[in-house]
Amino acid sequence: MITTTTADSVLKSYYLDAVSDQLDKSANPLLTQIKKTTSDVWGKDVRKAVRYGINGGIGAGSETDTLPIASSNTYKQFVAPLKNLYGYIEISDKAIRASQNSEGAFVNLLNDEMEGLVKSSSYNFGRMLFGDGSGLLGTIKSGEGNVYTMDSVRNFAEGMLVDVYNAGGSGQATGRTVTGVDHAANTITLSGNAISTPTDYKVYLQHSKGLEITGLAAIFGEGDLYGIPREGNGWMVPYKQTEVGDLTELAIQKAIDAVEARSGSKINFIVCSWGVRRALFNLIASHRTCETLELEGGFRALSFDGIPVVADRFCPEGTMYLLNTEDFGLHQLCDWQWLEGEDGTVLRQNGNKPTFTATLVKYAELLCYRPAGQAMLAGITES
Repeated sequence: MITTTTADSVLKSYYLDAVSDQLDKSANPLLTQIKKTTSDVWGKDVRKAVRYGINGGIGAGSETDTLPIASSNTYKQFVAPLKNLYGYIEISDKAIRASQNSEGAFVNLLNDEMEGLVKSSSYNFGRMLFGDGSGLLGTIKSGEGNVYTMDSVRNFAEGMLVDVYNAGGSGQATGRTVTGVDHAANTITLSGNAISTPTDYKVYLQHSKGLEITGLAAIFGEGDLYGIPREGNGWMVPYKQTEVGDLTELAIQKAIDAVEARSGSKINFIVCSWGVRRALFNLIASHRTCETLELEGGFRALSFDGIPVVADRFCPEGTMYLLNTEDFGLHQLCDWQWLEGEDGTVLRQNGNKPTFTATLVKYAELLCYRPAGQAMLAGITES
């Protein structure tokens, strides 16, 4: 007979490994290229000593000259708090009882819940890779009733729970559900009462404002990064061209060469918006055959001189990131784990409701050890 005890055991013994593997290897092509490590995690923070520049104890001289003066490597310490990433499932007592005499029905019930969890977690984790850590999904440009015109809707999906803040950063509406997304009109529809005068209001994932992992938008942004000021530290500043226009192979190669000349880094992965990938495809196809590459996780990529090029739904329009993925690390306290109660159970009753919940958790932060070894081309005319 199927019981909550049985469900608890199955979640821990079978589904955890399967879900963890899918989230780490199949959620996002960029994520599969980034190493996961438990090193440099100290308490609630990641503290990573990063070497920059070169050893200065090198020189030339005659056979009777004094030897070069010794000079050690130069280091800075990156410090960033681990971010709390959660996935949540809910199963009703009625559903469990309805399937308690049928293992097949019970397996289908759990499979459906876990597939939904993986899809939602993959979506949001992939989105965070391109964010700035703020949890910002988009900015409202105007509103009519419950329909709001956004600066972009690429980060939105039906069913998301969101919080809305005014331009001054004060909360205006929390726990609203995204009930509709119109990509053609660039609008979203939110549940609840209409928000008055919402221009320039910002929409965040529920409870996530300022609490997400440090993504590419932060690495290529302004201001301090991992506690280190960019001003006066050229090795913290990536290569950026923001008004590219029509994409050319020369522009891409120039960025690759500039990165290697400035930092010695070698670009091994390119990620861009769908429109930019189409522009690159048209560019290459105009004079030679387009080659493709097979990537880990079952992903396929366009090849640019042997470098894989993938498109991602969360990459900003008109943008191409040229990365050395060896310079990145996802530092984590542990891999995905179920949040357990004092008795070791993961499936617990939800307050006074006839439902049971389980929470998947991961404490992690993304670090880029060599920001100057990365490049971004923006303002590209899409096809």
